[in-house]
Amino acid sequence: MEEIPAYLFVYGTLLNDQNEFGAYLKHNCRFFKNGRFKGKLYDIGKYPGAVFEPAIGTFVHGAVFIINRPTEILKVLDDYEGFGTGYPQPNEYLRELVDIETGGEYIKCWVYLYNWPVNNAAQIPLGNYVVFKGPK
Repeated sequence: MEEIPAYLFVYGTLLNDQNEFGAYLKHNCRFFKNGRFKGKLYDIGKYPGAVFEPAIGTFVHGAVFIINRPTEILKVLDDYEGFGTGYPQPNEYLRELVDIETGGEYIKCWVYLYNWPVNNAAQIPLGNYVVFKGPK
């Protein structure tokens, strides 16, 4: 059986301790480093959506976590993100492996990427949801 990568990159509501699943993440995972990937971050309403675009010069900023029990934890987070065959298709988010830049090195991490059209969504300045939303 192939081992599931144990790194997760988060950039939105999962960074908020006041969010039930953000608290779950922090309880079951360990912060590793801040990071970023090439792409765009959009304001979808109550949450952001990141789109991976490796050929552009803008970044989505967030944090890398080490997942303690990847199979178990990712199942819970998949449910939170509405990802999988049990959810309406196409899923709003897809969980994909992306190379995340963390201070000059790259780490392959799971990331929930936005999968629906962003035509009517505003791009979040600086690609940083925490800065965009301000202190809680």
